Amino acid sequence: MSDLVTFGETMLRLSAPQGERLERTEELDVYVGGAESNTAIAAERLGAVSTWLSALPDSPLGRRVAAELRSHGIDTEIAWTDDGRQGLYFVEHGGEPRGTNVIYDRADAPIATVGADQFDPSVFDQARLFYTSGITPALSEQARDTTYHLLQGAREAGLRTAMDVNYRSKLWTPEEARATLTKLFPALDVLFIAIRDAKTVLGYEGNATELANHLIAEYDLQTVVVTRGEHGALAIHDGVVHEHEVYEADTYDPIGTGDAFVGAFLARRLSGDDVGRALEYAAATASYKRTIAGDIAAVTKEEVEALIESGAEDVSR
Repeated sequence: MSDLVTFGETMLRLSAPQGERLERTEELDVYVGGAESNTAIAAERLGAVSTWLSALPDSPLGRRVAAELRSHGIDTEIAWTDDGRQGLYFVEHGGEPRGTNVIYDRADAPIATVGADQFDPSVFDQARLFYTSGITPALSEQARDTTYHLLQGAREAGLRTAMDVNYRSKLWTPEEARATLTKLFPALDVLFIAIRDAKTVLGYEGNATELANHLIAEYDLQTVVVTRGEHGALAIHDGVVHEHEVYEADTYDPIGTGDAFVGAFLARRLSGDDVGRALEYAAATASYKRTIAGDIAAVTKEEVEALIESGAEDVSR
């Protein structure tokens, strides 16, 4: 029995050592990462029993992904296949002005062809919340259809539903993302969106409070959480605005920070915390993730709570 069920692709990440170029490196660090599995792991570590739905090739690389998730306590419901290949992505970390470069190699990954009917609907039995991200419907027409049907199936089973817009320009255009995601928004209870994605995908120019109120009114959402980079995050629920600052952190690896934020927020809401308290946990978990190599927030609840106790301002109004 799980509190949280997530659906999406998880890849193997191959990273050049810090500061090295992919075209010159003689070694690559191997990590496992995907938005929905990263979220499930963060949630599990913050108190929510989590299940990850996906499709993987029945190969050593596919089994490597599954084993990693299970090592973090995640239950897996996987459509295994002899077709397709394990999705990969390559990362080259560099400081300014070079920045970080990501190269995807995910063609023919099984997630692009998996259907909702390949998962046992009993996976929703006793669960309370279903989550996916805007990355998943960007992968193919079939992935869009599967995402839609899983959202509908979760709602019919009585689960709450959540999504992070998580726009990726290397996967689709803003126009394609807007056309697809706005059709999914009415099936959601909770929406996470970065203010930059609201501008890029939705063409929205208002501030975070105006954006959240607009989305709640337009799509009948219960909760909207807007992340604002270095300016922290804002959430609106039941007409109350909650804001939280960013906890300072030395950034070792920023990839997966947003997933850590979402996973912690969902876990604490599932545990009964109010939105303001969940926002505290989300901000602290995201900060901790920035200090950890790889995509996964390998944190403990005790570490997160110690950081919260060290202080950062929570404002509700």
